[in-house]
Amino acid sequence: MPYVERSGDVFVLYLGTEGERDEENAFNPRWLDETEALLDEVEASQGPAALVTTAVGKFYSTGLDTVWVAQNLGQLNPYMDRVHALFARVLTFPMATVAAMPGHTFGGGAILATAHDHQVMRGDRGFFCLPGITVGISYTPGVLELLTARLPARAAHAALTTGRRYGGTEALADGLVDEVAAGDDVLAKAVGRAQGLVHTRGRTLGEIKSSLYAGAVAALRTPSASLEAQEAAVTAQR
Repeated sequence: MPYVERSGDVFVLYLGTEGERDEENAFNPRWLDETEALLDEVEASQGPAALVTTAVGKFYSTGLDTVWVAQNLGQLNPYMDRVHALFARVLTFPMATVAAMPGHTFGGGAILATAHDHQVMRGDRGFFCLPGITVGISYTPGVLELLTARLPARAAHAALTTGRRYGGTEALADGLVDEVAAGDDVLAKAVGRAQGLVHTRGRTLGEIKSSLYAGAVAALRTPSASLEAQEAAVTAQR
């Protein structure tokens, strides 16, 4: 499960531990509980700081826990609201954030990485992918707002409508990530980038991000039940 270490003024939040049963770092409720608690701990710290998220093994994250969802369909709306809240929190976190992506970064994992200020991806292994189109799953308005706010317009369109798997070099060329590195250097590059930004930590940074991404934040914080009601109303008028 997730845990935090510290490198100088940089908090490094590991999304999971290699060898665990769920080493794909999927967003099940327990994972969300522990990640939220660790973010609380980081945010409660004092002094200059920045945040790096990373993982060990073959995966950064594959996003939604589809097995849990299939077994708990009655809890889908509150589950999605928690996932959206995590995206919004990272998007507006009051310190610099860097995603260090050492392996596959799929679906919700790719969305989470995109919500960070910066992304460093492994260049020789692993893919960045938004596979909704290939598996028949659409994206919520909040997620689309986030992705189109953070990614170059044409790159976002291509990634969303094709489900293409981008290696590190391709992801860098299309503006999906900021930097690529060899496997052993991904975390070090991310920590170095974050360390140079620790002085920006504070309320002002959080306010700037909240204003920059106000549309995405508002959409992500709209309860799923409200979205369903709106969709039902529109359908009834047709």
